[in-house]
Order: sequence, then C-alpha cells, then structure tokens
Amino acid sequence: MDIKALEKEYIINTYNRQPEANLLIKRGEGVYVWDEKGNRYLDFVSGLSVNNLGHCHPAVVEAIRNQAEKLIHTSNLYYSEPQARLAQTLVRHSTADKFFFCNSGAEANEAAIKMARKIGKQRRGPGAHRIITAENSFHGRTLAAITATGQPKYHKGFEPMVSGFSYARFNDIDSFAALVDEDTCAIMVEPVQGEGGIYPATAEFLSGLRQLCDSNNLLLIFDEVQCGMGRTGRLLAFEHYGVVPDVFTLAKALGGGLPIGALGARGEAADVLVPGDHASTFGGNPVTCAAALAVMDTIMDNGFLERVRKLGDYFSGKLLELKADLPYIKEVRGLGLMLGLEIDGDAALVARLCQGKGLLVNCIGGKILRFLPPLMVEEEQIDAVVNILYETLQQAQNTQNS
Repeated sequence: MDIKALEKEYIINTYNRQPEANLLIKRGEGVYVWDEKGNRYLDFVSGLSVNNLGHCHPAVVEAIRNQAEKLIHTSNLYYSEPQARLAQTLVRHSTADKFFFCNSGAEANEAAIKMARKIGKQRRGPGAHRIITAENSFHGRTLAAITATGQPKYHKGFEPMVSGFSYARFNDIDSFAALVDEDTCAIMVEPVQGEGGIYPATAEFLSGLRQLCDSNNLLLIFDEVQCGMGRTGRLLAFEHYGVVPDVFTLAKALGGGLPIGALGARGEAADVLVPGDHASTFGGNPVTCAAALAVMDTIMDNGFLERVRKLGDYFSGKLLELKADLPYIKEVRGLGLMLGLEIDGDAALVARLCQGKGLLVNCIGGKILRFLPPLMVEEEQIDAVVNILYETLQQAQNTQNS
C-alpha cells in the first residue's frame, strides 16, 4: 500500500509533505526513528518538542497500557483519578495553585485568553479585554491563538482577526509599557520564543514585565508550551529567571507523545473560571493523564534536569566551536536543549542534506536550524550530530557559492 499516495488523495494538504523529501516514519525508540525502508535517523526534532523523553519511553508505554486496560475515557461530568493525581503532581512541582486540562497548546492558550478577559473585567472594569503579546511570537493555530501570535504571515487569509490584541517588541520592556492602557487586561509571552527563532528572554525583560503587570493590575501569562517540561533544563523555563507568572500554559511534551494541554494558575486567577465558563470533552483524559504522570515522574527524578542543563551547555559549546570554524554560521542561541543555529544561507537545504546523512533537524524562518533533541540524548550522539552539521554546512555553503 502506497501511504504517500493515500495521503495525497484523502488528506487535506496543510503540511505540504513531498514524497521525495518527507519520510514515512514507521517506528521510533529513544533518540532514533526508522523509515519504511529501514533507514535509521537521529531525531533532533522530537516531534517538535513533544517526545522530550524520546520515542516509546518504557515508563510512558507502561502507563498507557495499564490505564487503557482500566478506563480509556470518561466524561468530565465524573471524577477522574489520573486527572486529579496529575494536577496534584504539577502543583507540587510548580508555582500554580490549580490546573485546567485540555488537548493542545492552542487550547491551553485559548483558556488563558478567556481567563485574562474575565479577570480583567473584574479588576479593571468592563472594557479591560486587550492582551499584549510579542512580535515574532507563536501561540497556536485557533483563531484567537493565531491572533495572539505576533506574525502577520499567519493572519493572512483569515481576517478579520479577533479584536483585542496588540504586539510589542520582545525583550523591550518600554515597548510593552507603551501599549498598556485602560483596556489592557494581560501580557502574554514565551520565556523562550520557539517557532519565532529560538530567542530567550532576558532576565531584565521578564522581571520588567512582572513589575509592569503588578503596577497596572494585569495578568502575566507565560506560554511554556514548547519551552516547558524540562526542555531548558528546568521543569519550566521561567524558573531560570526567578520571575513567577500568574498563569502559564503547557502541552507538547507533557503527555509523552499523547495530546494534552494544561493551564496552571495561582492566586485570584486560579478561581476566576467557574462552572459553565470553560470546558473540554477530552480534557484530562485518563490515558493521557496517566502518561503525563509517568513523564513527570521521569523528569523530576533526581539528577535528570541537571543532566539536561549540562548537555545543553555541551551542545551549545560544540555549536559555538562550529561557528568559530564556519563563518557561514551567524549565531548560536537558546537555553538548555532548545537551541537555534542561524546561518547566512538556506537552512532548509541544510536540513535536507542532514536527513540524507541520517539526522532530522527542523528549519524555521528560512535561515534557522532548530534543535530539540530528546532530553536523554548522550554526548556521543551530540558529537555525531555536530560532525554531520559540519559536513552539511560546508556542502550548503559550497552549493550557495557555486
């Protein structure tokens, strides 16, 4: 059966996969995946930071199997033990007082937007509904979440956008302060911009946002959908900065490969949504919550996050050595094992060349290679990736100059 032909005939083309370029991945284990021909690849995309524990982590597989044998789904009309235990675990390891569960990062951000508008009206009056986000941000694909996304290319064709959003310059506190008015209810940013190019926030910027929100009675929301769940070497990226938001959102890696989103809130924000305000049919599904509990147990195990920080330093150091040898590389940036390599050339070409050598990497913005390896990656695997990058970057540079 030709799966690629089936896709062309029966699936709406939103991903533009090309038969000659995109793989049919048949299985995965740890940091590797295999295509239909049996070729093995180092996966440094990790399902776009979903498979933070690699593919088919034994603890996650066991948790899914055990829960699926008991109960796969029940309505949120009833209590759910995995959901309650997951909320308890997340609260114990974070700054949140309570959680709401849904199915994706976009849904979690939608819940945060609704929460911000409701609490804004209570705090600042009936007109308080505007949310300030950052240019170059990414918050999801639903209509409100894509409006919150500060990239006009994602708005094109779907106008009019949802009203009530404005965009300031990332890492520029004065730019945000200039947009605050009587109708503002919240500020929402990613501590590390992911899809926008791997841009970490500065400590001064995030602390400035906290002060700005406090002085104007605004909600501070951190989108941790990509940078959370251990990706930066802390459970939550904002822990690096010592700045505590009122609300944060999670998804991607939380379910170990299964779809789940979460919103964590503290203080007044934790109680602003009441029955009837928001809901999700599949939110907090027993199987996904069981998987997420296994993910949390693994990530919070002694030494796991410290090892991620060390490997992040090791990988970024190796990329900086590449930069010193190859002027083709413009910048190395990131935090932990969320790293970006900006080049003076066609990053998509480099990604294709890497695939041909058994390495999967992601191109964003045409000029940036994004690295999101499984968090259990080994130094020798990083070394292998760096060797492939050296060869492919030289090859791409020669192609560009020919």
